Amino acid sequence: MPDADHELTPAWAGVRERVKRFIETHVYPVEEQLDDAPIDDYLAVMRPLMDRAKADGLWALGHPKEIGGKGMPFMDYVFVNEVVGRSEHAMVALGTHSLQDSIMLHFYADEAWRERYLAPLVAGEVFPSIGMTEPAVASSDPTQLETIAVLDADEWVINGRKWFTTWANRAAYTTVFARTEPEGTPRHEAFSMIVVPTDTPGYNIVRETPVFGMQGGHCEVAYDNVRVPKSHLLGPRGHGFKVAQKRLGPGRIFHCMRWLGQAQRAFDLMCRRANDRVAFGTPLADKQLVQKMVFDSAAEIQACRLLTLDAARMIDAGDEARVEIGLIKVVGAEMVHNVIDRAIQVHGAMGITADTPLERMYRHARFARIYDGPDEVHIQSTARRILRTYAQGGGWDFGERALASGG
Repeated sequence: MPDADHELTPAWAGVRERVKRFIETHVYPVEEQLDDAPIDDYLAVMRPLMDRAKADGLWALGHPKEIGGKGMPFMDYVFVNEVVGRSEHAMVALGTHSLQDSIMLHFYADEAWRERYLAPLVAGEVFPSIGMTEPAVASSDPTQLETIAVLDADEWVINGRKWFTTWANRAAYTTVFARTEPEGTPRHEAFSMIVVPTDTPGYNIVRETPVFGMQGGHCEVAYDNVRVPKSHLLGPRGHGFKVAQKRLGPGRIFHCMRWLGQAQRAFDLMCRRANDRVAFGTPLADKQLVQKMVFDSAAEIQACRLLTLDAARMIDAGDEARVEIGLIKVVGAEMVHNVIDRAIQVHGAMGITADTPLERMYRHARFARIYDGPDEVHIQSTARRILRTYAQGGGWDFGERALASGG
């Protein structure tokens, strides 16, 4: 486990810096070609990056060795994710985009399905997607999702509509979250996850939904009597929430570390601009209000970083860290927004143009307060968990929590 100075373990020393150089040298220069590119154009630019990452030994670092990855331990991989986050395209270039889906297939999929898709998924030859959110339902309450899967002999028949199925337009399959159990079933035991190849009849992509004007592959998909074999169930029937939770906890850690990477990039741009830009006879760096922006950003980044690493250590130790995950999801989303916003302000008019990556980063940052659960839900559920411990005669000792996690 990394020590108090947040260094990688000796076996992985230097990897974080190598990933950083890879992104700065190879990914940054082609970001504009990748942004909102049609799928064929995107892959024409992305495939050489993926091949280079493999040649450099930086591909699929966090994937377990038994499925074709490098087997980087969780905590070391957390630190690498901080660097990966500096570019939205680095995840795909380095093969980290499929980690959670690969692990779900590895642990929960039917053997035939694993043989068909797991190796190509880890190798980056095919892309995955997840179908959970629905346009007509408040997805912060997933127990209300309306997509239905009915077992007909040896086939699941799926009907419903999903949106924000990211990469459905380039994916080989979508893992669909659907109600499979009858009315009266406890709500957290009523849903299952079912793997649906995207070329299945009845799987219809309605549109790619623009997000703040960006085409990010967020697709709306209609399921019209989609039929897949019974064996396409991911995990036991009715265990959709349990399977999803295995994905969401570590996934939120990775989200927050990538937000820290975005914040670091914005912070670097802000500080360089403050030193280089002259206004009223002196550099912006001499202005107290600009100094306050730098101070506030540094404090928020560091506080969020330590909070996120604390949650990661708990996850690594086997704790679900529900409270800590809720805290970092809200604090991290606010932090990345604030830092990028200040960087834009220091850049002035240039900050709202495409001459820097800041305006695109800013749009992504606003989205962070909604995906994987809106702030309001995390605030409410986290506060309830803490208050419940007091109502039951206990308490919430932050020092004890930190000691228990090795922090």
